[in-house]
Amino acid sequence: MDLITLRRSLEAENYIFDEEFLITIHIALRLGKPLLVEGAAGVGKTEVAKVLASALGVELIRLQCYEGLDESKALYEWNYQKQLLSIQAGLASEANLSNLYSKEYLLERPLLKAINSENSNVLLIDEIDKSDEEFEAFLLEVLSDFQVSIPELGTIKAKCRPVIILTSNNTRQLSDALKRRCIYLFLNYPDVEKEIRIINARLPGVPERLAKDAANAVSYLRQNSRIYKKPSVAETLDWVSSLLAMDKNKLDEDGISKTLGLLIKNREDMLEIRKDEGFSELLDKKPR
Repeated sequence: MDLITLRRSLEAENYIFDEEFLITIHIALRLGKPLLVEGAAGVGKTEVAKVLASALGVELIRLQCYEGLDESKALYEWNYQKQLLSIQAGLASEANLSNLYSKEYLLERPLLKAINSENSNVLLIDEIDKSDEEFEAFLLEVLSDFQVSIPELGTIKAKCRPVIILTSNNTRQLSDALKRRCIYLFLNYPDVEKEIRIINARLPGVPERLAKDAANAVSYLRQNSRIYKKPSVAETLDWVSSLLAMDKNKLDEDGISKTLGLLIKNREDMLEIRKDEGFSELLDKKPR
């Protein structure tokens, strides 16, 4: 896909992006290299994979990482129940027990499914920093050679190379070996103007005043060092949607008091905001 087509495809998804983002995605696609997207929680890293899969018209295959994730959960498992039934039915004699470890009895997990697919797909390895270093090392074969090794079957190479996107909240440092295999993209929270554009793109018909008020309020909260959980872009959209449902065309005390739970998700942050005079003053600084 050339640069112009990629731009148009992303714009058709109502996705707001800048030139750096577009060029980075284009290079990753042209070179066939994995893309590592890093940034704070809530900036829209996972959304990159979702939008790209939709723009390319391919399936999105997602592997959610967590502490303790191992090869069997990410790559494959044997269908032990089916193997046992085959033994009981006499379909596997002692002479051909090896047949029990054929593709017929293999359960594909996300990595193998992406590698083994006949068609293009986007493989999202989400929050790689939550996995263990051992699992990260296991991924290197997939990221560099687009293949996986299964002891009973040998090496399985990708029939059609997937577009691989890894995301990280930077809760731990990733290995240099993994980073060398990837093209790097850092996402930050959008500034006020970009957030207004995102609101308008995702929620057509939002009153101009409400979009500006909401974007300014969210920006203020993200810059407050005492707020532990910064509002995500998705939470901004949920918040504006709730204000629209209340027939609000601007931000006011009533709207904030009744909908703040869509934006702030823990008690300490809620208390901090309610006593923050600067946040309340945002309502009074707007031109009438």
